[in-house]
Amino acid sequence: MRRIVLGLGLMFLVGASASADDGSDIRSVIGDQIAAFAADDLPKAFDFASPMIQRMFNDPETFGRMVATGYPMIWRPDAVRYLDLHEEDGRMLQRMGFRDGAGQFHLFDYDMIAGPDGWLINGVYPVPPEDVGV
Repeated sequence: MRRIVLGLGLMFLVGASASADDGSDIRSVIGDQIAAFAADDLPKAFDFASPMIQRMFNDPETFGRMVATGYPMIWRPDAVRYLDLHEEDGRMLQRMGFRDGAGQFHLFDYDMIAGPDGWLINGVYPVPPEDVGV
């Protein structure tokens, strides 16, 4: 009986460790993309996008223009906060907070997928504030 309990305990620890590593890796990918935007290194920023996103925008310049015009708070944030990482319908979502130049706070979920060499960003979706009804 002790072996079963110990085995289950070790399985839990291994699972928790992998999840913590995934969270660290995911935060690193997002942070590296934000840093690439700040440095105007569009090819590097584009490398963190999933194949689907890369096909959608074709090249780093088109991708960069979309982010700069559609997501200026991500393009040039005044502040960035890493919030919770959660799984939803089999997808890994990293909740992020960005403060823009006007002091407004924006929430986004980064949809992350596992690629052959690590995590990739498969989409960024705005999250409505909790105090606003639908």
